[in-house]
Amino acid sequence: MADSAVTSGPVFPALTSISEEEQMFRASVRQFARDKVKPLARRMDEEGKFSPDLLREFFELGLMGIEIPEEFGGAGGSFFQCVLAIKELSAADPSAAVIVDVQNTLVNNALLRWASAEQKKRYLPRLAGNVVGAYALSEAGSGSDAFALATQAAAQGDHYTLTGRKLWITNAAEAGIFLLFANADPPAGYRGITAFLIERDTPGFRVGKKEDKLGIRASSTCELLLEDCRVPKENVVGEVGKGYKIAIETLNEGRIGIAAQMTGLARGALEYAIDYARERKQFGRPIADFQGVQFQLAQMAVDVEAARNMTYNAARLKDSGRPFVKEAAMAKLFASQVAERVSSVAVEIFGGYGFTKDYPVEKLWRDSKIGAIYEGTSNMQLQTIAKLLLGK
Repeated sequence: MADSAVTSGPVFPALTSISEEEQMFRASVRQFARDKVKPLARRMDEEGKFSPDLLREFFELGLMGIEIPEEFGGAGGSFFQCVLAIKELSAADPSAAVIVDVQNTLVNNALLRWASAEQKKRYLPRLAGNVVGAYALSEAGSGSDAFALATQAAAQGDHYTLTGRKLWITNAAEAGIFLLFANADPPAGYRGITAFLIERDTPGFRVGKKEDKLGIRASSTCELLLEDCRVPKENVVGEVGKGYKIAIETLNEGRIGIAAQMTGLARGALEYAIDYARERKQFGRPIADFQGVQFQLAQMAVDVEAARNMTYNAARLKDSGRPFVKEAAMAKLFASQVAERVSSVAVEIFGGYGFTKDYPVEKLWRDSKIGAIYEGTSNMQLQTIAKLLLGK
């Protein structure tokens, strides 16, 4: 199902339109997703492991460093292009998309904005070239209350000693570089939170148990263990005690990536449902001939289009330097709802087959559930939207 370019609207006339260059980029990622990602999706889901060969192709195509400047080996693209890539990959396999999403909208994005010149020179070429990044904020007692961090960082001479445990860290099994948040001044509360760059082979740092998940199973989610982990002071990102600002602002941008993931997932489910409705016959006719099914498909298409436009709008606002936090929260909230609803209806259209693993819609339905949870639950998005509406 092709995306249409919307060129008019009541508030932001051109924010959801697509340039010719962006259309070409989108088309190339879509073709790659269909040719290379989709055929591997079921096996990767069953094994709970992402294909190393496919990951290498992500780097070769420049998908892991879309916004990284060319001087550091990246593609020198825009945030909007990141959104396009995430959306297209998600239609084939949301697990593939989240790997690209975290790399670009969280890790790379944070370093581009907050890292020192020396840190950029050291880490960005690796992140663009062949090293996966992970964003380590969550802990057992720190989910929606992201700043109730228990991981501590004690200053000792030329380094910090970090001790604690992180949970639910995406990309952790493959990552070589971790942007990790710890509290360097616990009595100061969230004002002590500091961001650190940690390499996988750092003494005292270890990737622990990998979670066995309901959905996006090929995307790794692991715990991280820090036991007297020595991190040089030059690996502090930004300023000591300003990690909360990095975390908040990066996650605000990352939520647009999740909206793109959920929008792509919904489009993939809709495409499967349309194809199946044309082929499946009951009472001597394709089920697509029945008005009840037509109405279901039409509503699904409306939902997907609305989610796409909301996501594009938020991404354009971000790229143009305009306020976007409310729009990002709205897009993430709505797209996650659409993904769950559309994939569920797709399962119903497939009937009994939809409930089996022989067809892909049950996987998309399972994958959709995470959209209401990670990078800010739906309730947290509603709270953000309400506060901004009311000026609180």
